[in-house]
Amino acid sequence: MKKDEKGITVSKEENFSEWYTQLIQKAELIEYSSVSGCLVLRPYAYELWERIQDYLDKELKKKGVKNAYFPLFIPERLLKKEKEHVEGFNPEVAWVTHTGTTKLKERLAIRPTSETIIYESYKKWIRSHRDLPLLINQWCNVVRWEFKDAIPFIRTREFLWQEGHTVFASEKESISFNREIISIYKKIFEELLSIPVLTGRKSEKEKFAGADFTESVEALMPNGKAVQGATSHGLGTHFSKAFEITYLDKNEKEQYAWQNSWGFTTRSIGMVIMVHSDDKGLVLPPLLAPIQIRIIPIFVSKKEENIMKEAREIKKQLSKYRIDIDERKEYSPGWKFNEVELKGIPLRIEIGPKDIEKKQVILVRRDTLKKEAVKRANLKEEIEKTLLSIQKDLFERAKKILETQTVEVKDKLSFLKAIQNKKIVKAQWCATLKCEEKIKEETEGAKSLNAPFDQKRIKGKCAFCTEEAKQVMYFGKSY
Repeated sequence: MKKDEKGITVSKEENFSEWYTQLIQKAELIEYSSVSGCLVLRPYAYELWERIQDYLDKELKKKGVKNAYFPLFIPERLLKKEKEHVEGFNPEVAWVTHTGTTKLKERLAIRPTSETIIYESYKKWIRSHRDLPLLINQWCNVVRWEFKDAIPFIRTREFLWQEGHTVFASEKESISFNREIISIYKKIFEELLSIPVLTGRKSEKEKFAGADFTESVEALMPNGKAVQGATSHGLGTHFSKAFEITYLDKNEKEQYAWQNSWGFTTRSIGMVIMVHSDDKGLVLPPLLAPIQIRIIPIFVSKKEENIMKEAREIKKQLSKYRIDIDERKEYSPGWKFNEVELKGIPLRIEIGPKDIEKKQVILVRRDTLKKEAVKRANLKEEIEKTLLSIQKDLFERAKKILETQTVEVKDKLSFLKAIQNKKIVKAQWCATLKCEEKIKEETEGAKSLNAPFDQKRIKGKCAFCTEEAKQVMYFGKSY
């Protein structure tokens, strides 16, 4: 029997890539554009981003961060001011060279990241220690002309993000704020998106170009690949020296400022889809879902008016939630149920003539597809309890998978076997570039993810090369 083409026609477990490709299109999240690697975010996907924006924006404002906006175009001379930075980004930069048929006197980079264009302004704004700290963020798009295969949301040539750029009088303040940002990112992933993450510091090889260090949150996808969810970079004084961002301290001595940059992107949407969704469609955490509850009236001739009246009463009673009623009569109840599942709406309420007689509704959870009859008198309390349960259960399920798929190893053979079995490896490591490159070569692509913050005193040898260990590090295949 031919499967309904509106639904997913492959299984997540058997063909993860095709399952993901079908889901993001059939759930009306994206449309492919005529520009390779650039996507159309449809309204349903953009609503997810708006909810993430709203949550993160409030958290940042609690820290005193202000929003601003800086130009999309960056003159080549600015991009070249910090040597490591430009070398790190140069292969991915898209350039504007002409206006019409006229060649520009200076090439303009289309924003791959905004350090250089922003710090040109910071040089003018910062004069005294009284001007610090300077805490600014912008919401914008960036373009990175990557040559790897595009994976919608996860790796595209253009994406949306926030990028924060903060300036401090001391290294201590700068490092402290860097960690605060990572804590906020962890909170978003775990409390809003129900995705457990590993937090820690990136290796020297994997850090941001031009930074002293990079700290990150990393998550595990069901296919065994890790995704870097967000990053916060300690820039030290590299950029302040390149851009002459100085201030007069309390003793009237000129000092270079200490800086951070940090970002969270639409990649997070892809991570939610991959981690929680199933063969029927999206599964969305209730706090994130654009629609939390959909009421589906079961129409029966001559009783439509009573059913709709009851549905509207329920919507009014539950007005504090994002709730709607599917009033369409041209589709069957079964078709509507399938659409709710495809769209990942956390709860659906079914109501028909018999339910009205029994003074009840049928409540269906999207995550488990469990159905139960709930008395109308208890509906409000049951809805609140169930939505909280879905949010928590999604996180706990993902956390259990992360824990069981993370393996601590002591030797090279165990290391290689774990990577082959699509695990995240936790191991003592020598922290050398030579060893890191050897790991990537012998595992066919695994790399360091991050080193946990809570490092205990290290004794013994590197699990991979047997040189003296310097730290514990997470490793895995990643997007």
